Amino acid sequence: MDPVAILIWLVIGAIAGWLAGQVMRGAGFGLLGNIIVGIVGAVLGGVIFGALGITFGGILGSLLGAFLGACILLFLISLVKRA
Repeated sequence: MDPVAILIWLVIGAIAGWLAGQVMRGAGFGLLGNIIVGIVGAVLGGVIFGALGITFGGILGSLLGAFLGACILLFLISLVKRA
C-alpha cells in the first residue's frame, strides 16, 4: 500500500474520530484512540452504508462516512460501558 494513502487514512481517521468525540460528548479517547475509533468507524460506516446502497465519494465523502461510522461506534461503546 502506498505510504501516502496510509497517511490519508490516518488523517481522515483522526479528524473523524475527533469530530465524533466532540459530538458524542465525553466519548473521546485522546489522539491515538480517536485515530483508531475513526479508522474502525470508517470501516463500520462503509459496511453499514454499503449494505444500504449508500456510497460516499472523494475525501469529504470518506470523512463523512468515517464520521458517521465513528459516531455509531462511540454510541455502541457507551452502551457497553454502561452495562
